[in-house]
Order: sequence, then C-alpha cells, then structure tokens
Amino acid sequence: MTRFTPQIRRLPPGLVNRIAAGEVVERPAAALKELVENAIDAGSTRIAIALKDGGLVSLEVTDNGCGMDAEDIALALERHATSKLPDEAIEMVTSLGFRGEALPSIASVAEVTIESRPHDADTGWRRVVDHGETVSEEPVALPPGTRVRVENLFAKVPVRRKFLRTARSEYIASLDCVRRLAMARPDIAFTLTNETDGKVRKSLITQSNEDLPSRVAQIVARELKDNSVLIDLEREAPGGTMRLTGIAGLPTYNRGVADHQYLFVNGRPVKDKLLTGAVRGAYSDMLARDRHAVLALFLEIPPQDVDVNVHPAKTEVRFRDASGVRGFIVSGLRRALDTGDRRSAQGPDRAAMERWQQEPAREEQAPALRSIFEGRDWSTPEQRVAEPRVDWPASRDTALPQGRAEEAAPLPQDASAYPLGIARGQVAKTYIVAESADGLVLVDQHAAHERLVLERLKNAGAGEAAQRSQALLVPDVVEMDEVDCDRLENAAEGLSRYGLSIERFGPCAMLVRAVPAAIAKADTGKLLRDLADDIAKHGSQADSGSLLLAEKLEYVLATMACHGSVRAGRVLSVAEMNALLREMEATPRSGQCNHGRPTWVKLSTDDVEKLFGRH
Repeated sequence: MTRFTPQIRRLPPGLVNRIAAGEVVERPAAALKELVENAIDAGSTRIAIALKDGGLVSLEVTDNGCGMDAEDIALALERHATSKLPDEAIEMVTSLGFRGEALPSIASVAEVTIESRPHDADTGWRRVVDHGETVSEEPVALPPGTRVRVENLFAKVPVRRKFLRTARSEYIASLDCVRRLAMARPDIAFTLTNETDGKVRKSLITQSNEDLPSRVAQIVARELKDNSVLIDLEREAPGGTMRLTGIAGLPTYNRGVADHQYLFVNGRPVKDKLLTGAVRGAYSDMLARDRHAVLALFLEIPPQDVDVNVHPAKTEVRFRDASGVRGFIVSGLRRALDTGDRRSAQGPDRAAMERWQQEPAREEQAPALRSIFEGRDWSTPEQRVAEPRVDWPASRDTALPQGRAEEAAPLPQDASAYPLGIARGQVAKTYIVAESADGLVLVDQHAAHERLVLERLKNAGAGEAAQRSQALLVPDVVEMDEVDCDRLENAAEGLSRYGLSIERFGPCAMLVRAVPAAIAKADTGKLLRDLADDIAKHGSQADSGSLLLAEKLEYVLATMACHGSVRAGRVLSVAEMNALLREMEATPRSGQCNHGRPTWVKLSTDDVEKLFGRH
C-alpha cells in the first residue's frame, strides 16, 4: 500500500480572506459591528446606519469622522493594515478594534463601496470592491467623513448565504449590536433605519452629548431611569485603578430574560461569563431564580490587566485578576443597591420588634373588634343598583376587619422622617395598611420581615457565623473526579477563611474536617461538588472559590430568614406594625424580599382621589 504524503502549499489570497471573513463576518450584524466600531474610532460625533431587509440586501454606515484619502482607502482594504496600533504592543490596544482583516474580509464576501473625504481635503475618493476584486475608483463629492456600503453579502458564497436567517431576525441582531455601541458612547448621536418592502422605519435616534442614565434609559426602557441607582466606584488593581460606572435597576424592576443586561469593558461591549456571573451573585438574595436584573455596567480597567484578543470578534475577554474583578462588581453593585433602597435613617423600635417575634401567633381577631362589627353584613351585594324600597338582605356571616383596636397615632409633624407612614390596621392577616403624609402604603408583613431578618443576620454576626467552623466528629470522605479534587485543593486556603476545612485524601477524594457553622447540616458531598463546578466555571483562584462559598452562605442565610420570619396570617398590634415600618425605613434593600417580590406598594393621595372620582 502506498503511503499518502500531503503536500503543504500556500493558500491563494482570496481564500485566505474568506477564511478570515469566517472568523469576523458570520452575519450582517457582525459586519455592521466592525463598520460602526471603525466609525467610532475615527472620532465621529454622528453616525447614521441604513439597513435594507435587515442587512441581507445592503447595509450602510455614514459618519463625520476624520476621513481617508485615496491612499488610505487602498491600504485599509489590505490585510493586517491598521491605524489603531501605533507600535507592536498588541496588548495595550485602547480602540474598539484593530483587526486589519475586517474590511478586506468583508470585501472578500460582498460588494463594498467606500467613499471618504478628510476634513482638510476639497474632494473625496470612492473605491468599489466586488468579492475581493477592485471594480472602480474615482473622485467623489461628499461631506467630510466616511460612508461604507455593503451589498449582497455572501452572494458568491452560497454555503454561507443559506445559513442566514430571515430579514426580521437579522434586523433584530443588527439593532442589538447598534444599541450596545450607542450605549457605550452617549457623546455620539446614532440613527438607525431599516427598509422593508419599500417602507423605511426609524428604529433608533439618539442625540449627542447625552448623560449616561438618559442614554441607557432611552435605549433599554424609559421607566428604568426612575427604577435604578447610579454606580460610580473605584478600586486599586495590580496594574492601576479599576472603575465601575453605570446604572443598575432595582431588584423590583426585573425581567424574565437576561437580554437587558449590558456589560462593557473599557468601552467595548462584551458577553462574558465571569461578568454575568458577578451580576447574578450581586442580586442573588434579591431576585427569584427565574428573574433577571436590568442594568448597564461599564468597567474601566488598565489594559495590561485584561486580554481582549481571546475572541476574533472581541466579545469575550480574559482578566488577569478574575476573582478581584468579580468581587469588585459584586460588592459595588450591592453597595449601590443598598443606598438606592435606603428610605430613612430613623432607628426602629427594637423592643416592639422583639415582642413581635417572641409573642405567639393569634388565629382569631381581637374581641373588641368582634363585638363592634358583629351582625353587620360587609359582603358585596349581588346587585350594584337596588330597586326602590327593596332592602339588601342581612347576612349572618361577617367579614371582620383584622388588627387590634387601639387608638390611632397621629402623623408626626415631620412626616418626611416616616416615609412608610403610621400603621392604621391589618388586612387578611397579611397586609399592613399605613397612612403616610402623601398617600396610602400597603406592606406584606411576611415578605418585609423576611428581608429584615436576612439583613440582621448579615450585619449582626453573619460574617462571624460564616467564619466559625464546626468540626465534624467523624471527617467526611467525599469521592470526586481527580480534576475536581485538584481545583478544590488549590482553593482550600481561601475556603478555610469561611470555615470550610478540607484536604486531599488520595487521588480521587477530599476529606472534610469542618464546615461553616451556618451550614452545619449541609450535605458536604453536594457542597464540594457544587464548589468544584463553580470554580471550574469562574476560575481556579482560591479567592474565587471563597467568594462563591460566601454567596452560597448567603443563600443559606436567606433560607434561614424565610423560616425565621413572621408568617402571613399573624395578627399584629399597631405597635408591632409601626416597629416593622420603622425598621424597614432603616434597612437597605427592604423594598423587596429575598426572592425578589416587592414588600410594599404605595398609592399617592392623588391616586386614591382619582379612584373615587374626586379629581
């Protein structure tokens, strides 16, 4: 049998460009991203994007940037030619992109027309390239700036063309791409139009020099601005200073999908697992598992501390100190959410709260209330309009109001000190009715107390409880995969700071000698397997493992708070209700329970008057 020896040969330039295009240009939105990033890096203040059938027929990007002359246009269409790397320090790139094959790759799989004029030139220059071949070039009259038009993408590459989706799907992908870039640069005015069936629709119009909250709210949702907190924090990093800015939605303002989380690193939109995991960890005890936060976070980090070259389209990054970045985002988000939900600095009535928690629950109403309202019919009549001289029948079943009959306390003179007002009663043994200076407040007593208990556990000994170890009488041996054992062994020192004492026990087993006191009854095998999976997902650093354990402890504390809080169906005194309101005003994040549900709602006086037709 003759042995076959493959011959190594150089690929022709056209095929090389198509291979490069496969890395960068997978659909119209990918080509659009490259063109808009080039327009931003050119110093533009206005960028107009025009799509036809979502980019399947054509896409055009026009900017007022620095522009190019004929020589620069020709050079920009050559592979590995760029103005964005002044030297060979590829890791220090600060622009959105520098891949020299972006324009030539697009030109190798489509018809590309580039028209550009520098600000100091009298005329511009046009160059047309059809699937890698120059068709024509000539002078052209146009304003200073650059216009790039891409037509018939993948027309001569039918294998790639048939994998494109519908015009609607491609348009949605392009719109999402432009939204993210527009969010990153509120100083630039963006316009996006899409033509379908001869009709032109304007999908995005922004003004230049907008403030960040206004730009984000305009793109994401108008109501986000009133349901969010601003973030602006700094921390020292190995290579300099990290800064986290942006806008984060309150936990009560959430969505069922994670499509409204916009993350940026040094102005570059990214979809990074570490960053999304940090966001999930920050909201861990404030959102239900199937709900997601709405936010836009901008992380600025020294270029030497982040690698942006791990993905051809630069949508993923790698951090030098992954655990430090994750911890910075988690703590920064929580600190911002704490300040955003702090209602008052007034201290709660601790004595009344203690009486509330120690007093056994009552299942019946106070005798005084029963005697006052007994024999009256509070049910809804069957007919909304009674006929003349016909009385509604009385019923023996009485719907009694709940809460104890006590003298109502007047509103304080300084009503701003009590945003949640003064308790007036209780409905359905579950909801507290309070009167504030400007409206009516309804409080879910179980959800509210659940949050208060959790925050009390965290602030008054949660950290100490987490660090207290409970030694096992007989150490547990947990058999695991060898790779998982290696991960846990590397993280053992960091985990020990949170009370989890583990050590290697052979090639495929770990020995658990002590666990944190807060999770003394936890399944050690399941805990170690979950930790190994999390470390594999978020990094193998010891600090990363300890941070994830801290988040798991908070899940445990949240469960403890739920079981230790007052239940719905508990009759409260007015003093107990007021004590709950006062502590809510002094507790951060008291606007939602540990599962993301709201703890209170408010009807303003105007809202109540509208309900009764007084307005």
